[in-house]
Amino acid sequence: MIGVEDTLLTIGDFARRSRLSPKALRLYDRLGLLTPARVDPGTGYRFYRPEQVDRARLIVLLRRIDMPLATVAEVLAAEPGRDGADRVAAYWAGVERRIAVQRELAVFLRVQLSGGRERSPSMYRIERREVPEQTVLSDRQHVRIGELAAWIPSSFRLLEVVAERCGGVAGPPFVIYHGEVSEDSDGPVENCVPVDPGLAGQAGEATVRVEPAHRQLYTRLTRAQLEYPHILGAYEAVHRAAEEAGLEVVGSAREIYFGHYAGPDPHEPVCDVAVPVR
Repeated sequence: MIGVEDTLLTIGDFARRSRLSPKALRLYDRLGLLTPARVDPGTGYRFYRPEQVDRARLIVLLRRIDMPLATVAEVLAAEPGRDGADRVAAYWAGVERRIAVQRELAVFLRVQLSGGRERSPSMYRIERREVPEQTVLSDRQHVRIGELAAWIPSSFRLLEVVAERCGGVAGPPFVIYHGEVSEDSDGPVENCVPVDPGLAGQAGEATVRVEPAHRQLYTRLTRAQLEYPHILGAYEAVHRAAEEAGLEVVGSAREIYFGHYAGPDPHEPVCDVAVPVR
């Protein structure tokens, strides 16, 4: 009769079947990812069940897509079915967003370090448009660069709640940078949400003002291109285009959001970087 121990695999045999080294198996044991079926109390030798090979090979594949061990643990602990697959999909979507951002940053750095010699004329497509007068709800604050990513969406959410009392948001929200925003400078920065001028009186104590009609030079950016610091290249491009066209910049630079800042597709256009000119 074959006993339970006769069906177990030594760590060497299991390592060969699973394509994991004994060192990796000991690590995964310590992390609770792949616990041996039995550890000999006298020798400390580890033994594994044959059916654990599938789990071990899954770990191998997850690590080959550079998945961190903490995320591997989440996938292994997921409920059978779609949960584990959804976690892998979410991880890989994050990888693709990071790669897209890094690709854009590499372009920005190459242009900067080349002194502009490698700048492609089509890197930023500059266009003009006439912007009509707008009545906006305004939130103006002093914000440094480390606070900006959290403050902008939080402020917009509050303004959009107020906008519902004024008939809803009447146009793409935008951010105006009235001063330099960096580790040392805090703007100020102004969030603006357009509303119906006839209903703006229902905004209560919220700040309401009129943004004058003006001409803009702008360039359209994808979600990946919004990342700091290479979004600075877009600002440089619109200012340079104004100078080359003999136009005067007559207002603060701004970002106009017609799409969501956060989203799965790094290549989706979501924002215009613009300057008012005459």
